[in-house]
Formats: sequence, C-alpha cells, structure tokens
Amino acid sequence: MTQANQTLVDTLLTALSNAYAPYSHHPVAAVMECPDGQQFAGCNVEVAHYKGLCAEASAIAAMIAAGQRELASVYVMGPGEHLCTPCGDCRQRIREFSTPATQIMVLSHQGEVLKTYTMDTLLPDAFGPENLPSNQ
Repeated sequence: MTQANQTLVDTLLTALSNAYAPYSHHPVAAVMECPDGQQFAGCNVEVAHYKGLCAEASAIAAMIAAGQRELASVYVMGPGEHLCTPCGDCRQRIREFSTPATQIMVLSHQGEVLKTYTMDTLLPDAFGPENLPSNQ
C-alpha cells in the first residue's frame, strides 16, 4: 500500500481530533489539495438538530474562501481503520471542483492509502456544470 507523507497524516489526525461529532460519534477529517500544492483541512461539525457539516464540505469551503477553484487531490480519514468514503452530497461537491485527474484517497490513521478513487469511479455519470443549459 502507498503511504502518505507524515505532514499530511498529521494534518488529518489533528483535524480528526478537532471534529465535533457528539451525536454520531463518527469524526471525519478531510484535506483538499489544489494543483499549486496548497492544502485546506476540514472536519465534520454536528449540531443538535442533526444537520451538520461534513469534513469534505468544510475543507472545500476553506479552499473556496482562499480563492481556489480546482482540486488535484482529496484525502479523507474516518474514525476507524475501515474505508470512510465521502457521502453522496460531498461526492457532488468534490465533483464540482475536480478534473478527470483528481484523485480521492481514503487513509488509515497510520497514513496508509486504503483506496484511491477517480471521480468516474466515485460518482459515475455525475451531474456537473456542463449539464446546465447555461453551460452548454
């Protein structure tokens, strides 16, 4: 298996430890990496009415706030050693800013890349900006 660099793993572990998941007890961390190497971390944030913010969504929001609009790589880490893939909403969010070359990687706490996806494998036949009449 491929091993992620330790700085990335440390960033994910820090975000994971800062996640606020008192209801699901399922903390998740994500890092969005742009083509220029900038990275944006996020963690899930739950609230009492059960509408929370996913780790991927919070990392994408930080990326957008910094003026970035393209993803080179996405890294996700969940609470255990099992695969913790993005939910359907986050798959669509990732799709919005990805290219065919974007890789989505799920990591273990030790930094092992458990599985790597492309957008075509993570969300086949995805709806995107090109499907809207104004972009055709």
